[in-house]
Amino acid sequence: MKHHYVVIMAGGIGSRFWPYSRADKPKQFLDVLGTGRTLLQMTYDRFLTICPEENFYIVTNKRYHDLVKEQLPTLSEDQILLEPIGRNTAAAVAYPAFKIRKKDPKGVMIVAPSDHVVFKEGLFTQNLKTAIKAADSSDKLITLGIVPTRPETGYGYIQYHSSPLKKVKKVKTFTEKPELELAQKFVESGDFVWNAGIFIWSVETIIAALHEHLTDLAVIFEEGNDAYYTQDEQKFVNGAYAQCKSISIDYGIMEKAGNVFMVKGTFDWSDLGSWNSLHEIKTKDDQGNVVDGKALLYNSKNCYVKGPNDTLIVAQDLDGYLITQSDNVVLICKKDAEKKFREFLHDAKAKGEEFS
Repeated sequence: MKHHYVVIMAGGIGSRFWPYSRADKPKQFLDVLGTGRTLLQMTYDRFLTICPEENFYIVTNKRYHDLVKEQLPTLSEDQILLEPIGRNTAAAVAYPAFKIRKKDPKGVMIVAPSDHVVFKEGLFTQNLKTAIKAADSSDKLITLGIVPTRPETGYGYIQYHSSPLKKVKKVKTFTEKPELELAQKFVESGDFVWNAGIFIWSVETIIAALHEHLTDLAVIFEEGNDAYYTQDEQKFVNGAYAQCKSISIDYGIMEKAGNVFMVKGTFDWSDLGSWNSLHEIKTKDDQGNVVDGKALLYNSKNCYVKGPNDTLIVAQDLDGYLITQSDNVVLICKKDAEKKFREFLHDAKAKGEEFS
């Protein structure tokens, strides 16, 4: 375990959960599931059996430093990696990879988003250990795949070579958020899984892949070797991010590399990417409605209603709607309108910063 490191990516603003998720406190810092723990804390807890606490790193925007420190108070300053600006997931992987390599060239990284939810955590840990063992003994870039339960158009899909005797399967293709008809074909074929965005690899392997496929990015972070774990680190990182292009690790590395493999997840998972995905996992009434707060619903089904306990929400004749009040914003829209949320947020910000 001493060579295992967990990198939690916690820099997003959670726009598809607006107005509950706001720029000053995004969804990863909220108790979305009502468990008494925020999504970030639940993610942290999930990996405590995988590596020691001192081997955790949280990659986040500099504006969220205090939130991370408040919610994970045992972390040292060296474990909170502050991005001056968002540059997508390739930079959020490269920065900790080069930093960990300086400390431990034999390190194996587990990279995970901060805002996903996992059920059957014992199975999750088993699957993860399978991937770690493979990453530790080979130059494989490994991702966890989730067996699809429906033709979901909001997730990426991974096609893999079917090898019944092998737990670590070679990846054929990645497809990002297909149309419904194609998603249905993927599910029916049986050789596609959802891309969970959880990655496992040795620092040596991912750095080699960065040099091969994202050379400019690799060169930028190589130059920080003397700065990592010193008081000059943040100054270096600020300059490095100013030079980085914005690109995802999926597009920049995983879709191009020839050494990409997948371990099939046998646990239950949701990326909690939208109100719709949260509705999927919440307890519903006999009309398929989720009510978080106080509401009276008449002839309404498949709705998600969320509001403060001192406000009564009354709705009639609605099907598949989201109705939510969060502080100074009331939102009423189709529950599956997640593609519109960036527009909602942009226009709300134009009305005044306090609405975003």
